[in-house]
Amino acid sequence: MSRRPSRGKAAIPAYVLDDQIGFILRQAYQKHAVLFVEYFGDDFTPTQWAAIAKLSEVGDCSQNLLGRLTAMDAATIKGVVDRLTKRGYIASSPSPTDRRRVLITLTAAGRKAYERCVGQALRVSVDTMARLKPRDRVALLRLLRQLG
Repeated sequence: MSRRPSRGKAAIPAYVLDDQIGFILRQAYQKHAVLFVEYFGDDFTPTQWAAIAKLSEVGDCSQNLLGRLTAMDAATIKGVVDRLTKRGYIASSPSPTDRRRVLITLTAAGRKAYERCVGQALRVSVDTMARLKPRDRVALLRLLRQLG
C-alpha cells in the first residue's frame, strides 16, 4: 500500500479506490449483472431467479426463511414474492402445522420456468468466471464464502 509524503506528521496510508474490496466486488458484480440480463432478458431479475432457484432446491418454505436463504431482507423478499405471485410462478398458503406461518411454493409454471432457465443461470456463472483458470474459480468461490 502506498503512502502520501509526510509533512512532519505520521504518513497517512493512501486510499486507492481500485485496490478496495468493495470496489472490486462491485465491478465483478456489474459484469455478472450484464451477463444475467443478456441471458435472462426481462424474464427474471437476479433476486427473482434466486427465489425460484432456492424454492426448487429446498421445496416449500416460509417467506422469512426464503429471504434468509437468498440473503434478502424482509422488504426485498416481500416484493420478490409479490411479483412472482402476480406472475403465477409461486403461490402462498397457510402452513398446515402453524396457521401463523405462510408457506411459499413453486407453482407448475414456476417449476417449468426453473427447468427452462436453469441452463441459462449456469451459463451466467460460467461466463462470469470465464477468465479464471478452473482452480482459481474454486479458490475464488471458497474465499468469497469465507467473507459471506
